[in-house]
Amino acid sequence: MRHPFLVLCFSISATVFGQKTETPLKAIPYTPSLDLTAMDTSVSACIDFYRYSCGGWIKNNPIPPDQAAWNVYSKLQEENQRFLWGLLEEAAKPNPKRSAVERETGDFFYACMDESAVNKLGATPLKPGLAKIDGLRTVSDLAGYLGREHLQVSGSGMMFGFGSDQDMEDSNSVIGFATSGGLGLPDRDYYTKTDAKSEETRRKYVEHVARMFALLGESPETAAARARTVMEIETALAKAALTRVERRDPHKLFHKMTPAQLQALVPGFRWNDYLESAAAPPASIFNVTEPEFFKALDGQLKSRSLDDWKAYLRWHLAHSEAPYLSSPFVEANFEFYNKYLRGTTEMAPRWKRCVRLVDRNLGEALGQVFVQKAFPPEMKQRTLTMTKEIEAAMESEIRQLPWMTEPTKARALEKLHTVVNKIGYPDKWRDYSSIKIARDDFLRVGHDSADGQRVLQPADERHQFSGGGSAAAALRSQDGRRAELRQYGCDDWPRTDARL
Repeated sequence: MRHPFLVLCFSISATVFGQKTETPLKAIPYTPSLDLTAMDTSVSACIDFYRYSCGGWIKNNPIPPDQAAWNVYSKLQEENQRFLWGLLEEAAKPNPKRSAVERETGDFFYACMDESAVNKLGATPLKPGLAKIDGLRTVSDLAGYLGREHLQVSGSGMMFGFGSDQDMEDSNSVIGFATSGGLGLPDRDYYTKTDAKSEETRRKYVEHVARMFALLGESPETAAARARTVMEIETALAKAALTRVERRDPHKLFHKMTPAQLQALVPGFRWNDYLESAAAPPASIFNVTEPEFFKALDGQLKSRSLDDWKAYLRWHLAHSEAPYLSSPFVEANFEFYNKYLRGTTEMAPRWKRCVRLVDRNLGEALGQVFVQKAFPPEMKQRTLTMTKEIEAAMESEIRQLPWMTEPTKARALEKLHTVVNKIGYPDKWRDYSSIKIARDDFLRVGHDSADGQRVLQPADERHQFSGGGSAAAALRSQDGRRAELRQYGCDDWPRTDARL
């Protein structure tokens, strides 16, 4: 439980400093648990306790130009990325002694850092995806297309979201979840609010979508028309989605349906085709989080032409792949989503973007490279031994409690022994050997179908890490106690909204 007087030290203003030369880190810096330099003792604690506690940190840590906000966790992440940068630079060297994960992560990083080669390709990497969209012959073909595409594109940008999660009524089961989605703006409210800022944001968004269509080679008139079509479809979907307040009620997000009921809810969408192309195993039940959203989706499927849907899909394909394309796509994406929406003044340097992409696409491979340097097996074993000794002491205490009855002790011990110790990183890593990674071809590494394959399978979370096995998650796991100490009280304040 957090102490009510603990304070987060983060920059309030959007002050930025000049870009400094950054270099990879050879080791992760350590900050003492009690850092007196973070304080500003010239301020009275009785008048401004926040400034008294964090004034020094604010003064010494202005918001970097490639960030919309800055706090101690942001700084920790930045240091972690610089450490990963060094690991990836080393892994990118064509050394025949590289391990499989060093070769995978190093080659991907090398291809990403070769910006001139990426720029020469322009929109060429999108051609196969655009050809698939062009090949759709009827609106009914959308289901089969989306099933394949949802395996490759993370998030819920195309029409709706689909994945798997624990059954809210039975934590031992994992079932399919069909969720609202299909939007290019961050939230439904961006489409529904009527204030001047929201109106401006929607205009800027349509201009951005048109700009992306133009980068795909479409004429200004066609690009503008298709951008308006995208906005119309997304607005219809957004209006049918639950508000953020409504989504806080879990009962409003739990509607179990059989496949037949799901098909009846959205008769214009061939769910069997979708599930088959998504490689999902046979399922007898799904949770449809927002039935009204899917009714609205069905209405759009019936009222919109195939050309409208092709325009919508072309936009979302370009949007999802923008970070992997040439500079015009990357810059357009940055200028709207980062500079306009979040207030970030400068794009992150290439090395940082490439580190993030490696972590996003090959997280568990990079995690292995990280722990080899930062958390070797003998350290994990020592930590596990310490944890087991603590558990043994807890068991001894429970057995000796004079106020607890024997049946209650038995249940307490049962609960104690169900705890699974997840120390640092998983015992079994994800295998990326089936993915072809070439140093001269910066391709987006698609997500595998593990999530789809888990639909309606017994929940096996006991040996999985919530961080997805990424290198960042490995850092938080192995060094969690130190991270909490070095960030005393700096953990629960909201980030700055740069648009305010």
